[in-house]
Amino acid sequence: QVQLVESGGGLVQAGGSLRLSCEVSGRTFRGYAMAWFRQAPGKERELVAAISWSGGSTYYADSVKGRFTISRDNAKNMVYLQMNSLKPEDTAVYYCAAASKMEYDATHYDFWGQGTQVTVSS
Repeated sequence: QVQLVESGGGLVQAGGSLRLSCEVSGRTFRGYAMAWFRQAPGKERELVAAISWSGGSTYYADSVKGRFTISRDNAKNMVYLQMNSLKPEDTAVYYCAAASKMEYDATHYDFWGQGTQVTVSS
């Protein structure tokens, strides 16, 4: 079993920045691709960014390209999402997820964190 715990969410003004962190524990972290999803009220959960085990491959949703950066530190079992130039439409609960390989569909992710709220005020 893999446990994921997100942190770093909060309230920020439009144009501001936040850095989300995801701590991974439990079964070996090795080999897992990681991703950040988000879900706004009344909307489906959407993939924001994903990163392969090595970090050599990344994916970003068009809506966050150039503003968000996903990274990982495998030695520390940590995954990060740096969010810059935040917009009100980025407001959502952000979830960290793990899968055996980098996937684009939430149903293919095996492990999930509890989520952290990000609220961007205009």
